[in-house]
Amino acid sequence: MKNKLLSLFLAFALFSCGSSEEANIEKASVEPQTAEVKPQMLNISIVLDLSDRVIQPMQPTQAERDIQIVGKLTEVFRNNMKAKGSFQSKDKIRVLFKPAPNDPNINNIAKKLSVDLSNMNSKQKKEVYDNITTNFEEGLREIYTQTINSKNWVGSDVWRFFKNDVKDLCIESNPEYRNILVIVTDGYLYHEQSKDRHQNKTSYITPKFLQDEGFRKGGDWREKMKKESYGLLSTNQKIENLEVMVLEINASDSHKNEEDIIKAYLNEWFRDMSIEDPVLHTTDLPSNTDKRIENFFRS
Repeated sequence: MKNKLLSLFLAFALFSCGSSEEANIEKASVEPQTAEVKPQMLNISIVLDLSDRVIQPMQPTQAERDIQIVGKLTEVFRNNMKAKGSFQSKDKIRVLFKPAPNDPNINNIAKKLSVDLSNMNSKQKKEVYDNITTNFEEGLREIYTQTINSKNWVGSDVWRFFKNDVKDLCIESNPEYRNILVIVTDGYLYHEQSKDRHQNKTSYITPKFLQDEGFRKGGDWREKMKKESYGLLSTNQKIENLEVMVLEINASDSHKNEEDIIKAYLNEWFRDMSIEDPVLHTTDLPSNTDKRIENFFRS
């Protein structure tokens, strides 16, 4: 009798284990598997300010700092290609100037500082991976040399760029892309064709303007901005799916408060365009700027 009971118990136990195992297998087969996280496709636009900021006395020179920034961005671009597999990458990167340079030689070089992997075959992508940093550096060195030698400082029309161009040139509608705009400027915005003013809203920020408006006299500049409604003119644009980083803000050494004033102007302006969490950095040693760029792309 005991043997029969033992046999029945073992049979029941085996049946239960088998049923449980089958249930686990069935459950595993219907539960969704966690998808592998793939690196995002990058769409990087770089706007360079070729105003007289490039001849301000500093070491390393402003030209060297700008070129190293672009070099770091091409390094980020290459690393992203490598992470997803160079041949599968559809990333994009371009250097932009607003307005386009009048010098045909500079303009021809600038046209070569643009890469769109989505339109390339495997051989072309391999060439980009191997040469993009060198090609961009050589092109920019030539552009900066010619610009400095020409001494033709028309300014950089950042305000009109956001008004007319940013949506068309910097934003991919495909949601798989991470759209990033990097602006390299000292923060003093000026162009000879953008001198608009409506009351205390302007399309420019210049040292002379800040001097004439009393921002250099001391006092509470924040209260002045708020009470007298100072700021950049609205572009009447609402911009979505764009991350903005501004590098190399460089206020006058004798008026260091202007660094904060410039950032306040820019932050308010970006908020007006619905650009979330813009990142603004002052000029610094290239190694520190490199670190900030790395942190930005990790975020």
